[in-house]
Formats: sequence, C-alpha cells, structure tokens
Amino acid sequence: MEERNKTLGEFIIEKQEEFMYSSGELSRLINSIRLAAKVVNYKVNKAGLVDIVGAFGEQNVQGEDQQKLDVYANETFMQTLINREIVCGIASEENDDFITIKGKDGLHNNKYVVLMDPLDGSSNIDVNVSVGTIFSVYRRITPVGTPVTKEDFLQPGVNQVAAGYVIYGTSTMLVYTTGHGVNGFTLNPAIGTFYLSHPNMQFPKDGHIYSINEGNYVHFPQGVKDYIKYCQTEEGDRPYTSRYIGSLVSDIHRNMIKGGIYIYPTSSKAPKGKLRLLYECNPMAFITEQAGGKASDGFNRIMEIQPTELHQRVPFFCGSGNMVDKANEFMQKYQ
Repeated sequence: MEERNKTLGEFIIEKQEEFMYSSGELSRLINSIRLAAKVVNYKVNKAGLVDIVGAFGEQNVQGEDQQKLDVYANETFMQTLINREIVCGIASEENDDFITIKGKDGLHNNKYVVLMDPLDGSSNIDVNVSVGTIFSVYRRITPVGTPVTKEDFLQPGVNQVAAGYVIYGTSTMLVYTTGHGVNGFTLNPAIGTFYLSHPNMQFPKDGHIYSINEGNYVHFPQGVKDYIKYCQTEEGDRPYTSRYIGSLVSDIHRNMIKGGIYIYPTSSKAPKGKLRLLYECNPMAFITEQAGGKASDGFNRIMEIQPTELHQRVPFFCGSGNMVDKANEFMQKYQ
C-alpha cells in the first residue's frame, strides 16, 4: 500500500511492535483518542452555529474562565478513555486533581496514565482561529492492581511512552509519536477517517520564524529581550519573521513544518511562566525532540525537569534546534 494512503488504524497496527510493552493497550489508547478527536472536531466545526462558544460560567483550577467547548472536550476525551477501560488514571488541565479509574472487574489493572489539555488555545474559539488537543501518556510506576497516586503523574517527560496533539484547523490533523519519529494524519471529513499525510515529520535545523507575544516585551527577562533584538537585526539570514497565533498547537505545528522557535518565557506578570509542564510542555517537547528539534526552559532540557505539582508552570523555548540553542545562549548570559 502506498504510504500516504495508509489510515491511522492501519498505521497503529503496523507499528505496534515498535512499542516496548506491545500488548495492544497503547494501540487501543491511541484509537480512543482518535475517536474522541473526531467527536470534538465535529463540535468545533459547528461552534459558530450553536450556543457552545463563550464562557461556561466557571473557572478552572488556574482561575481562567472555562469555555463551554473546553468543558465539552474535557468530558468527551475523559469519557472515551474511561468507557474503553484502557487507562488507570487521567489528569487534565481542566480538573483540580487526577482521577483514578477502575476496570469493570473493580480492579486497577491497566498500565497507563494520560495527561491532557483537552482544548488548547480556547481563547481563540470565539474568533474562529485554530485550537487543539494535547495529550501525553506514561506507564504507571505504582504497582499494577493498586489505585494510581500522584506519583504516577509527576514523572519527568523522558518517561513518556507516547504524546501527540490534534489541531482543529483548515483541516483536522492528529500528530503523534511513540518514540519512533513523528507522523501526522489528516482527517477526511467525508468518511471520517484519518490518513497518513505527513510521514516522518522533521523540524528544520534552522528556521526564520520566531513566535512570541511581543506585546509583553517590557515584562520579559533581559535574555529574551536580547534574543528578540537578535531576531530583528538585519544580518546574514535575518531579520526573522514574527508569527504568533496564540494557540500553542498551531504555533508549534507551523514551526515544525516551516522551521522556527516558539517562546513563552517567564515575565514580571508570570514569574514561573504560563504554560503547564505536564499538559503542554512535556508532550510538545517529546514530539519536538522526536522531530529533530529541541525544547528547554531557557537553561535546561524540558523533559528532564522533575515535576513537583500537577499544574506546575515553566518557561518554554521550543523548535528548530539551532534556534533554541541560540536563545539558550542569550538566556545563560544572565544566569
């Protein structure tokens, strides 16, 4: 079969032996995410027609207004995973704490936990800009048969066994890795099937795009200010182009295809950064590294950070390897 005519289901079966714990569970887990993504995609695409945009009237644990579609996406992904009895625990950016999941037999015998940002970039829902879903999968570290604990979720990113994102854009794509490269699948809405459209995705080593909210420039650390000035200087292949959507999934996806760096640093307004280590940075770092790029907090590799809390925030520098190295250089001058 021609590679690009392959469906996501066929690809998962074909690649299952690459996974070190090949028992079929990871394949079923990815299949569940595929199903939930199609359901959420349907709702996202008709969001302008029904009363599903706007605030839900509640705030999530970070104190941010939850969008109606946020809540819907969260419930859809959680219920799909729970109903299929594949995971033993789920942590979501939208929930205060993790949840423990029993099988129908009342036991806790499943081996994987999932962490997710069910609808990244949700502030863009009302203006018809791309949003996405981010997910991260770990093998539990507490004994099989016992309820999961926070320890199962507070693992460094290097322990991830799978990670991916869904981008609900002009076309809907599911991009994921199990540690053997990154592949992207585009949904054919006519028949509801994801097809392999972007095999072996790779970050260019160099890029010409920098993605940062320059409106916060005055609040940035000096290393970031210096790097922005470097990007804007007319010299060699610079100045670079500034592109910032405000949906992490969209910005990373574009930069992976075109070459670029995404930066969400600390600031005087967000002294620890804004992005969440477990739900956003670790999965995106895993995907980025598997695609030949790099991800840091400006000083250290993101995936080596030991998490201490479920909703921990960190600064994030992610993208083409040479660009991240250069940004780190500017940061380390002020260490």
